[in-house]
Amino acid sequence: MTIVTRFAPSPTGFLHIGGARTALFNWLYARHHGGTFRLRIEDTDRQRSTPEAIAAILEGLQWLGLDWDEDVVYQFERAGRHAAVVEELLAKGLAYRCYASPEELDAMRSEQRAKGLPVRYDGRWRDRDPADAPAGVQPVIRLKAPQEGETVIEDHVQGAVTVMNAQLDDMVMLRADGTPTYMLSVVVDDHDMGITHVIRGDDHLTNAFRQTQLYRAMGWQVPAFAHIPLIHGPDGAKLSKRHGALGVEAYRDLGYLPEAMRNYLLRLGWGHGDDEIITTEQAVAWFELGAVGRSASRFDFAKLDSLNAHYLKNSDDHRLVSLIAPRLEKTLGATLSQDDNERLIKGMNGLKQRAKNLNHLAETALFYVKRPDSLSQKAGKILDHQGKSTIEELLPLLEDLKAWSEEACESTVKAYADSHDMKLGNVAQPLRAALTGTNVSPGIFEVMAILGRDETLLRLREIPTIVLADERAVN
Repeated sequence: MTIVTRFAPSPTGFLHIGGARTALFNWLYARHHGGTFRLRIEDTDRQRSTPEAIAAILEGLQWLGLDWDEDVVYQFERAGRHAAVVEELLAKGLAYRCYASPEELDAMRSEQRAKGLPVRYDGRWRDRDPADAPAGVQPVIRLKAPQEGETVIEDHVQGAVTVMNAQLDDMVMLRADGTPTYMLSVVVDDHDMGITHVIRGDDHLTNAFRQTQLYRAMGWQVPAFAHIPLIHGPDGAKLSKRHGALGVEAYRDLGYLPEAMRNYLLRLGWGHGDDEIITTEQAVAWFELGAVGRSASRFDFAKLDSLNAHYLKNSDDHRLVSLIAPRLEKTLGATLSQDDNERLIKGMNGLKQRAKNLNHLAETALFYVKRPDSLSQKAGKILDHQGKSTIEELLPLLEDLKAWSEEACESTVKAYADSHDMKLGNVAQPLRAALTGTNVSPGIFEVMAILGRDETLLRLREIPTIVLADERAVN
């Protein structure tokens, strides 16, 4: 059997973290088994479904690297097929028209609540003669569900889950206006798309019982189900915006790498021993549903940041330059030159060692493409009277250097520090402040070599024109 999974989001908003993890698990399971991963857009809610949301979902999946197979299926376009299945069920006597008015149903529910009974449809039109139908009332069409016995779901994550059929009422499949319900559309689409495994959040577990009854009514093969626990915030409550439940595109804009997001989402509910750093290739090789836990996972930004920092350190330098270039160009208001790109590539190995995300990386790389015109507060304190005096004394020695290299710069600065009975840091830090505008950077001699002789000397000569950031704000 060829494994076929699917991701079926509703385009009523962004692709949130929970949805992204569901897509990842479906993608991994299909890729692990050499199967097929399908994408279906459940756009039947015409008022809330938007082209912008659809675009955000597609872009989010593409950014995460979750490529789908075959064409995207749009559920709304299949409404005719959904209705045809209901007609087939009516012809088999496995569905019926219900003429109960909204007022009747409200009264029924109120009475059930008053008596402490479960609130569900009481089947009042299940066996009535359609000739009794009131004039001018458009009926809904309900599934004639089994009333005895039980429905069992052999869930690949939750285990065997059973519900007594008497607890399930006859669900609506077609509304009075002829539009299909979610429960109907999902089953028909999954069947027609050949879905063998339905992997989704455990908030859909109760739906699986009704959907199973519909599969059986049509004589269709019931897919395997795997209902994965939801993601919670650090406080254990359901993940929400206050916890950072952003759209996938927001994490991209915050500077996270897609491979770091894949690794992090994978570890939210799935494990492989004590492994934390898991490449996509390893994930495809190892992923099985049996390793999905039954407990809710907690979203932790600190862990995500740590993973992202790891992947940044191990990323190709040219790739990182291409990723931060648009951020730098936005800050500069200009296109990076060839010299700018060459400096960034040379300096990337030193820059990426401390970077948390691409935005942080771009911020720390800015001094390579833009001469600092202000100092951070800490850099300002370093370039006090003594700091400036040190630079002024050191400058002629650097100007006399015949060959400009990291080793030559380091040797000259060390010789100056030794001759003045100073610690190397007391010379290196003023250099760092003058050349970068901050007190933190890659090795300062590496910086000097990458900036080059002319740019380094120019920046050291321009110290008197640099002002503190807070002074600049005041002026």
